[in-house]
Amino acid sequence: MSRQSTPPSRPRSSAPGPSRAGGSSGRGGRPPQSRSARRGPKPKRRWLKRLLWTGLAIGVLALIGVGISYATIQLPKPNDIATAQASIVYYADGKTELQRISQINRESIKIDELPAHVGEAMLAAENREFYKESGVSPKGMARAVWVAIKGGGATQGGSTITQQYVKNTFLTSDRTLTRKYKEILLSIKIDQQLSKSQILENYLNTIYYGRGAYGIQTAAKAYFDKDAKDLTVEESAVLASVIRGPSYYDPQLGADQLKNLQARWTYVLDGMVSEGWLDAAQRKTMNMPMPKEWSPPTATGTNGYLVQLIKSELKNKLKLTDADIDRGGLQIVSTIEQPKQDAAVKAVQETMPKDAPDLKVGLASIVPGDGAVVALYGGADYAKEQFNSATDAKMQGGSTFKPFTLVAALKSGKVNLNNTYNGAGPQYFPEFRDPASDKEFNRQGGVQNFGNGSFGMLDVPAATANSVNTIYAQLNILATPKLTADTAAQMGVKSKIEANYGNVFGTASVHVLEMAGAYATIAAGGKQATPYFVRSAKSIDGSFDYTAEPEVKQVIDADVMADAAYAMQAVVEYGSGGTARSLGRPVAGKTGTTSDNKAAWFNAFVPQLATAVGIYRPGPNGEELQMQNVGGYSEITGGTLPASVWTAYMGPALQGVEVQRFPEPAYVNKDALPPPPPPSPTPSETTPSPEPTKTRDPSPSATASPSPSESETPSPTPSVSVPVPSASVKP
Repeated sequence: MSRQSTPPSRPRSSAPGPSRAGGSSGRGGRPPQSRSARRGPKPKRRWLKRLLWTGLAIGVLALIGVGISYATIQLPKPNDIATAQASIVYYADGKTELQRISQINRESIKIDELPAHVGEAMLAAENREFYKESGVSPKGMARAVWVAIKGGGATQGGSTITQQYVKNTFLTSDRTLTRKYKEILLSIKIDQQLSKSQILENYLNTIYYGRGAYGIQTAAKAYFDKDAKDLTVEESAVLASVIRGPSYYDPQLGADQLKNLQARWTYVLDGMVSEGWLDAAQRKTMNMPMPKEWSPPTATGTNGYLVQLIKSELKNKLKLTDADIDRGGLQIVSTIEQPKQDAAVKAVQETMPKDAPDLKVGLASIVPGDGAVVALYGGADYAKEQFNSATDAKMQGGSTFKPFTLVAALKSGKVNLNNTYNGAGPQYFPEFRDPASDKEFNRQGGVQNFGNGSFGMLDVPAATANSVNTIYAQLNILATPKLTADTAAQMGVKSKIEANYGNVFGTASVHVLEMAGAYATIAAGGKQATPYFVRSAKSIDGSFDYTAEPEVKQVIDADVMADAAYAMQAVVEYGSGGTARSLGRPVAGKTGTTSDNKAAWFNAFVPQLATAVGIYRPGPNGEELQMQNVGGYSEITGGTLPASVWTAYMGPALQGVEVQRFPEPAYVNKDALPPPPPPSPTPSETTPSPEPTKTRDPSPSATASPSPSESETPSPTPSVSVPVPSASVKP
């Protein structure tokens, strides 16, 4: 088929084929023209068209790309800083804040809990077109692009509140066009997915206000010491002002910052008026409120020790990490009762001698039958010294171990409260011989009483009140040292106790907290409860909700403990713990003083509360120093300073607490054999003449008190069958 010719109505300038390259036109006598000359301006029009079509295509592709990006982009996981909230520890009431433990100080709040002017002030400061925009501001975007083209950076200006929220929550602060592009797309998408109210709420809870505060709730507390729901219009305008640059607007930082804040505050309020959110007449009456002075919150003071114990328990029991606690937004209710904790701190501060700053004291107070630690004093300031005197320090227990032997002897079936024993001193027992000692007295098994005192025949309560070493040596022989050690462990002592005859005199080193728990076991009628500090803990995100279940078990018969408590009441009624009589209620306990007065104790309880107090004096290199001629005391024994601190605490701690009496003694082992005859003195030793016999009045109201030197008994170094270590405080 022949090729179709060109229609005559459309003139042809040339025909296809190479033969036309140089021929004449044959028309009108026009001279031959080159190809370029013949085409004239047509190539320019084609390039222009191509440019326009190319630009259009690029625009279409860009729009398609944007559309695809918008359709496919997903909200990323919020970054750690955006989701972090302060973990708050409360006192036992669940309302009063004890301390915050967090790297990020944030506490979220719902917008419907806030007055409207809080959000309006923020919008007046940052984004007055918020309700009219679709997540981004076209004018702002254009301004930002122009600045970027000029080389001013990709993130200059143009950010709406929605964009700021997206950047703070999902993105980084990188100053790149890629990050800005993501920010714009996410902002548009979030504006479609969330209500304006929700976006504003999220923004208020994530923005940084300075003073370590993330979110409006913590900012309100940091600047005005109140909840965000209670902010006034004027205060809201201050907080809306400082977010632009806390270091530039916080008046605490200087006069320039104050001047800057005043100008910005005025701008915010005037903006609220212009937007119809604030009455102009009301605006004229307003004065800028001054934020309070602020210092960074740290685990300082006495509460710092509590926080560390609470964190440790959360990690051990709930397997939380430090990061979980610091960034977890936990609501933690402790067992610490603020009135009792305040009383403990005050008792130490007002009772301990001011001229003996090197004296250290530990105090722990526990609910019997439950284990809740309601008060604890570990030191004056955790920020200065992290060593906790209630849980880290280990001191020889001294005569505070005698109740363990007492309970063991009652458990053995060999001892009845009415049994009497020879309290003469010194006495010699084969079981107490120490062949390796360089002292003849020890090699012969000698045991002496405190102050070389000597007593006649005493029953068990009287021997307990007078802390008679020679009688308690006999009780440990009857009970066996192993049963004494096992009993102490049953009652809550976790530290190692050697099964030697000297353990009755408290040669083992123990913590204040574990002694408080052990004595609480007596108060609870033989129910041992593991001490704990966390009543409940829950996370904001609902990942867990923990409520403590006290670990309580009956370890010793209640009748045995009733007898032990009865004997220990004598210590307060007419023994070395007489200071505690001022409480005007039944108290049972035991004093203790170690060799060379290197540690002193008073551990005692009422039916509802058990408290241990231990005092020691560490040297500059960690060595143990004697507590003689210190703080106005010739010697510090359990019946002096520890008993005073205990009483000063327990008085206020027991305010409003019902006065309860202990159970009547059961007098277990009524058929117990009488004790063996007292051992004969070693011929090489001379037995001193016995002192007048001291016996207990059968009436619980007996008040006759022996001298402190006779009633207070240290751990006698020469009396034990193995070398006795000195009171120790392990760093």
